[in-house]
Amino acid sequence: MDSINKNQPEDNFENLEGDKAWKKLKEMAEGTSCFFCSNIKTGLPFSTRPMSPQKIDDNGDLWFLSANDSHKNAEIAQDPMVQLLFQGSKYSDFLTVYGIAEISEDKEKIKELWEPILKTWFTEGEDDPRISVIKITPTQGYYWDNKHGNAVAFVKQLVGAAIGKTLDDSIEGKLEI
Repeated sequence: MDSINKNQPEDNFENLEGDKAWKKLKEMAEGTSCFFCSNIKTGLPFSTRPMSPQKIDDNGDLWFLSANDSHKNAEIAQDPMVQLLFQGSKYSDFLTVYGIAEISEDKEKIKELWEPILKTWFTEGEDDPRISVIKITPTQGYYWDNKHGNAVAFVKQLVGAAIGKTLDDSIEGKLEI
């Protein structure tokens, strides 16, 4: 049986490296939430929780604010390898990122990343003694997206279904950061 990818009239794989990879990561992850996974050793249940990056910088690093007494911080202290799982929309913008987490309590970085909504978790504001910064330096990733936007992808799906051909507008590939 042939793979669906072999039935497509156009190439749908594009691996990205370096500058292109982190730009794709930033484009897909900025403004979205993810599942932040720690304790990701093979064969064991991993720990996961929803989180939103406060910032994705020009180096491709992702920045989060976290409670310094959380299970997540304790797990990162034991093993800094993490995985972030993003979903931007119902049909596209899927991204998985592996990286190395680093925890700090850098007060200047906390002030830079602070948003008033965070007072929900840190009731003493940006000076709350429980706030820590988690910096994720990506090592690799994989993305699933579409080439021409959700509207074009949807129309191609409808036409493909009507004529019985694979007209998938998807694009996917490795991110080597």
